[in-house]
Amino acid sequence: MLSPTFPANTYKKYWTWLADIYRALRRFLLDKRADQFAQTAIVLPVVMLATMGLFDMTMAGFASVNANNAANYGARIGSVTQRGAGGAAYEGALSSIAHAEVGDYGVSVSGGGFPGAEIAVTVTWDVPNHMASIVTLWGGTADSQLSGTSVSTFRQEGW
Repeated sequence: MLSPTFPANTYKKYWTWLADIYRALRRFLLDKRADQFAQTAIVLPVVMLATMGLFDMTMAGFASVNANNAANYGARIGSVTQRGAGGAAYEGALSSIAHAEVGDYGVSVSGGGFPGAEIAVTVTWDVPNHMASIVTLWGGTADSQLSGTSVSTFRQEGW
């Protein structure tokens, strides 16, 4: 009598197919070849924004130092001038910032005129804010100019 023959494992081809899919998926998930590209794509815009912000802050700091030096110089010139102290202070501040390459400046002088009076020189500065247009992409608002004021006060000398 003949006995029936059954295949040893009827689902073997499906098991090998599932094992192949598992190996391919695992290889895809653990592959490190594209990690550097993805990291660069994420980090590069952040680094560029930080660099632009550093440029803006550097220009603002440079303009602030120029304005502060001009205010001090103008007030010092005005304090030692015997006649026309206000005009001398104004001209001194303007000559100090005449060669400044960054920013727009404005000078105003108040006080002075007699020995012992205080001469106040105010220098305002403005530099462009390049980050202002980029901040609007996230719903923020920013001025298109970074600005500040430097004030220096000296007592007028005289006898």
